[in-house]
Amino acid sequence: MRATQQPMLALGLRLCSAMLLSFMLLLVKLTGERGIALSETMFWRQCIPAIAIVGWLAARGGLEQLRTERPWVHARRAAIGTSGMFLTLGVVQILPLAESTVLGFTAPLFAVILSALLLREMPGKWRITAVLLGLAGVAIIAGPDRAHLPLKGLVVGIGAAFMVALVSIQLRDLGRTEQPLTVVFYFSAFSVIALAPLALWTATPHDATGWLLILGIGLSGLAAQVLMTAALRFGTVASVMVMDYSQLFWATLWGWLAFGHVPPTSTWIGAPVVVTAGLVVAWREHIAAQARARGPRKALP
Repeated sequence: MRATQQPMLALGLRLCSAMLLSFMLLLVKLTGERGIALSETMFWRQCIPAIAIVGWLAARGGLEQLRTERPWVHARRAAIGTSGMFLTLGVVQILPLAESTVLGFTAPLFAVILSALLLREMPGKWRITAVLLGLAGVAIIAGPDRAHLPLKGLVVGIGAAFMVALVSIQLRDLGRTEQPLTVVFYFSAFSVIALAPLALWTATPHDATGWLLILGIGLSGLAAQVLMTAALRFGTVASVMVMDYSQLFWATLWGWLAFGHVPPTSTWIGAPVVVTAGLVVAWREHIAAQARARGPRKALP
């Protein structure tokens, strides 16, 4: 059953999701600094939510909620999501939190490019301008001195944004028929199966602090993912995506509090450029959605 659109609820859910996601990335960076392998972090990141969801539904007698008629769609979403998660979690172990977050904001620009390549939806002048503006913003952030933004981190960050764009399309599709917990469970379950061999190979002993960090990653990731999926159930991708930009505030705060890192001037200049580009895409998508609701019209630029 398709959920009724509730724009304000969707915005609030996405805002909370952005805060929790930024906190999870802080914990991931801390585990990396403690020498915990990324593959093991990813395994527990997915295993903890899967166990928590089953336990929660079993206690409430609601395991039937996990029934689905779209297992292969869930499997495809898990494959894309796990690949994206590897890049998204990996980039925060390479770059400062603020810079890795800003690179993630290029996801809407990749959505425009993917629509043109895969859906044959040719972008108009506004969307093309937004893509070029976003690329200019990334170039400003990279700057002539890449001491704070090495090429490896830049490539991983942009790759992560590309995968996020694909995941957003998948979530919107699944959100039309599936409950948020169902989507999150199958993503976690399929990912755990794929990650288990690698995690066992790289696993190392941890002290209490290490296990607390891993537990925090799993729980904050679960909450963020449920809220993100719920937001896409009650609102459109274009309307809720604007809340993602609040991550920059949290990432900058966490980076300063935990690592004493203050972004350089190039980031302060380039970040608003990238954010503006993303907002232009969201604005045009919102207008296009309104036009489609009114009936067939000429495509918007």
